[in-house]
Amino acid sequence: MTKPEHQAAWRDVDETTATRLQQLIDRQVARKRIPHAMLGVARGDGSLRWIGAAGTAYPDGTPMQPDTPYFIASVTKLYIATLILQLYERGDVDLDERAVTYLGRERIDGIHRAKGFDYTPLITVRQLLSHTSGLPDYLEDAPKGQPSMYEDLARGIDQSWDFNDTVRITRELLRPHFPPQSPKAKRQKARYSDTGFQLLIAIIEAVTGQPFHQALEERLFRPLELRHTWLPGHSEPLEPTDAPAMLWADGKPLDIPQAMACFNDLVSTADDTLRFMRALTRAEVFERRETYELMHHRWNRLSLGLEYGNATMRFKIARIFAPGWRPLTLTGHSGSTGSWLFHCPELDLLLTGTFDEINARSMPFRFMLRVIRAIEK
Repeated sequence: MTKPEHQAAWRDVDETTATRLQQLIDRQVARKRIPHAMLGVARGDGSLRWIGAAGTAYPDGTPMQPDTPYFIASVTKLYIATLILQLYERGDVDLDERAVTYLGRERIDGIHRAKGFDYTPLITVRQLLSHTSGLPDYLEDAPKGQPSMYEDLARGIDQSWDFNDTVRITRELLRPHFPPQSPKAKRQKARYSDTGFQLLIAIIEAVTGQPFHQALEERLFRPLELRHTWLPGHSEPLEPTDAPAMLWADGKPLDIPQAMACFNDLVSTADDTLRFMRALTRAEVFERRETYELMHHRWNRLSLGLEYGNATMRFKIARIFAPGWRPLTLTGHSGSTGSWLFHCPELDLLLTGTFDEINARSMPFRFMLRVIRAIEK
């Protein structure tokens, strides 16, 4: 039997709202000329949950379904931070300790060298979490006169690398943006750096004695029953599932399997990401509520309208964007592939999804506003 072009699954949501949400993603796919979209929403108290999909998941025209897995890209930073904070709770990691304490100076020596001084030994775990280390981004920063790795990948030039390559690229080809920022300073500079989060993954592995994917499975996937979440190239989902939806670049399929295994970013489903975010915002993944609040400890401006705490973005929906509304806040993370996972604390609303288009990284923010309008209408 042929599957429909789109399909939705909902519980505890009225038919009118479900139709309105489905129309939103249908229109987004048609208007923005993206191959597909996924949207999931839920209340933290369980009173609302809806997941819908639109468009085609693969170049062969297979319809996108509510349970189709997708690449969550930098949304993975929330999972990385959760593991780090779990280790912090247990006394295994000190957020204000220097990264070299856990990794060894010789392993990362020289990755933050400016004006003849090596700042690498001064970088702390907290600075890595908050993007205040000043480290360059090995993916998106470009060596002088050359394209960035991200630009090459966006053109379909597949390649593989490991942690040592990340360190080498950062040390030899890229320049830091500023010295590590003091947490006591009134104003801190923040600059997005995937390099810093690769260091955090290495710290997790060094402290736990486990590969990253095993730490994830043991400490998050199994306890939270995230059965359709996995690390490409390193693990498989706990239960059989479909292949992840295809990534796209300007409407063309982007087939980069080697790179997908090297990003250290997860594949998941809307259901699993909502399950994870609900557990995170309710601090169920920690022993103490205060540990979760550390993710929101201090906000620094990352870009226009976007602030960053510890592995967490904050986007404020001001009245200028929503006339007649009280101000709302979204905290969570987005990804460079148009993926998102956010919580609106004022409404206790969870929002997740993806457009799987690498040139749609800003699209989720205005889209989430329309989703909130549709639910609160």
